[in-house]
Amino acid sequence: MRALNYNHLFYFWSVARDGNLTRAAEALAVSQSALSVQIRKLEAHLGHELFERRGRTLVLTEAGRIALDYADAVFAAGEELSATLREHGAAQRRRVRVGAIATLSRNFQIDFLEPIASDPQVELRLVSATLRELLEQLEAHHLDVVLTNQIPARDTDATWVPFLIAEQPVSLVGGADLVPAGATLRDLLDTVPLILPTRESGIRAGFDALAVRLGAEPKVLAEVDDMAMLRLLARKRTGIAVVPPIVVKDELATGELAEVASLPGLHETFYAITPERRFPNPLLARLLSAAA
Repeated sequence: MRALNYNHLFYFWSVARDGNLTRAAEALAVSQSALSVQIRKLEAHLGHELFERRGRTLVLTEAGRIALDYADAVFAAGEELSATLREHGAAQRRRVRVGAIATLSRNFQIDFLEPIASDPQVELRLVSATLRELLEQLEAHHLDVVLTNQIPARDTDATWVPFLIAEQPVSLVGGADLVPAGATLRDLLDTVPLILPTRESGIRAGFDALAVRLGAEPKVLAEVDDMAMLRLLARKRTGIAVVPPIVVKDELATGELAEVASLPGLHETFYAITPERRFPNPLLARLLSAAA
């Protein structure tokens, strides 16, 4: 196999970072046509198109995004070589890019990332946003995986696949002093102030159905769409939270909060959404395998 021409790679890298062929050509002091020829030669060598044109904009293909990751590593390694000889620089790191919806349990995220979080050779990038924004980044090859507790509607143009990676039970969690002695589950729902997820969540739909089955009329103290905020309100001990115990596992371990009662049939499901790629990130396979 012919060796990779690193001049071609450098020209590609310059255009990919700038996002504009004209500016990159000016910065490199070459003509646009010469720059285009060099990139086409690299594409021919790799066997994949690296850019697609959308109007006047050049957008990286999936192969282009992977090539850019490698080019970043190659030219960073060149800089590291100089630094190493001068300053004993650190070894090259690998990269995984993870997106999570803003309301997702931080404890769940930490558990999912634990297999690589302490690996000094791994560069971990975390992004928090809405599910729609994260899926846009996933389809643009800016993320390797999106973590969520809901499956979005998937149309025929979608290029991603959801994997069920965990299913956590849901309980009533709060200060034990708020619970009347000998109270049944229905008594708790009828008498104790409750901190609930908002009606848009799957947990809330299941909770409302359970309350109807029990004939209970819950006393709602607050409705919260953010698990971190729900956790903080539970710690204030003004009410009992409807929450997966993993969200408050530290407080349960120390005794600050107690699992007052399990809620039969209620679970929160967690999904990893990954793109349909021919070139999957091996670190992602490691995370999904550990989660499974």
